[in-house]
Amino acid sequence: MAPVDAPSRPSVEHTSTYSIPAEAHLLEQVVVHTPGDEMELVAPGNREDLLFDDILYVGHARQEHLLMCSIFEKIVGRPDAVLQIEDLLLEAFEAKDAARHAFVDRLCRSLPEQNLTAVADELKRFSPEDLRAFALTGESELPIRAQPVPNLMFTRDLAAVVHDHIILSHAATVARTRESIIINVILHHHPRFAPHSDKIIELPPGVTFEGGDLLVASPDTVLIGHSERTSLGAVMAIAHELFERTPVENVLAVDLPKRRATMHLDTVFTFASPDEIIVFPPLLETHGFGYAVHFRAADGAGRFVTDMRRNLRDVLTELLDRDLTFIPCGGNERLHQEREQWTDGANVFAAAPGAILGYERNRRTFERLREHGYRIVSAESFLSYFEAGDFAPGREKVAIQLGGTELSRGRGGPRCMTLPVSRHTAPTGA
Repeated sequence: MAPVDAPSRPSVEHTSTYSIPAEAHLLEQVVVHTPGDEMELVAPGNREDLLFDDILYVGHARQEHLLMCSIFEKIVGRPDAVLQIEDLLLEAFEAKDAARHAFVDRLCRSLPEQNLTAVADELKRFSPEDLRAFALTGESELPIRAQPVPNLMFTRDLAAVVHDHIILSHAATVARTRESIIINVILHHHPRFAPHSDKIIELPPGVTFEGGDLLVASPDTVLIGHSERTSLGAVMAIAHELFERTPVENVLAVDLPKRRATMHLDTVFTFASPDEIIVFPPLLETHGFGYAVHFRAADGAGRFVTDMRRNLRDVLTELLDRDLTFIPCGGNERLHQEREQWTDGANVFAAAPGAILGYERNRRTFERLREHGYRIVSAESFLSYFEAGDFAPGREKVAIQLGGTELSRGRGGPRCMTLPVSRHTAPTGA
């Protein structure tokens, strides 16, 4: 694999506004985390506690991730298209003492079993660089040791943007609690995001929510997975907030099996374009697992009414009021569907309408995309072809194959590794 240079830190002079009117609109800005030192701390003895099935070769994983970021930069065509979360955290710590203090205070409250209160004052005196290192790796010169946060590469789970609001996660596992604190501090204290703190939605205590469970199907319809990571209470709280604060009129709570293979809705269902969905077929079957509870806005003030819908395909087609094409992950045979769902075949990321990234290993999914008019290209070929010019979204449908040999071992696809904060309201070619 050809080396890919790490992107330089973008300027923090400009603010970043939230704007996600729907999935698959043209990307403007996305938050990512390229695997680093924290991933080197995953070992056979702690990998299960850290929610990893395998140990990644970090050097190759970084190169694969940076290649993905280069594609985003080419498609978006602006210098701050890709924001690295480790840069954002450092800049927040550098900008305000309050950011460092808020991080330490939240850490002590959220993880009392780690007895961090005993060293809270020392942590607050850390330099921005040292506190960032501790935040990511859990390592420091203090007589304490915290776990690293290797799952930070899956930035999708930290939050979810709907229209001009951002919903903060409530991590379902202790292993990911520090990630929720990191994104909270960034959004409240970083110069890019702090001016928009009134647009942050924080959920009540006792519920769990991770961003991989939320998809913005259209400006008025949002899907949320009721999964092993997102509780029904969180779905109801999100519905209330969206109905009160955004143009959303419908929330569909999609029931998922409470197991690791289907931990989030985007492990079985993602938009390739506004009208095309890559799906693990059992989700849509009459006797499958994907029944939905339809929350509808009623009487203002965030109130809603509900009804049960047995088939996600029917209710989604009805609410979106347009023809939808469902492309089966893994093709038509159940064995291959299950194999490719396991390796994130249904977890693609749309950087523009009909311009998607997925793992090369899911070849039967790509074969079906080809049958639906997509040109299949490797990530390297895509960048080489557009090296001297700009990518023009909407001219053709393209499915970009990311090698992902190491990244895929982390059990998350391109959508899992991306937190879009802004997409164009009027998508090109849609």
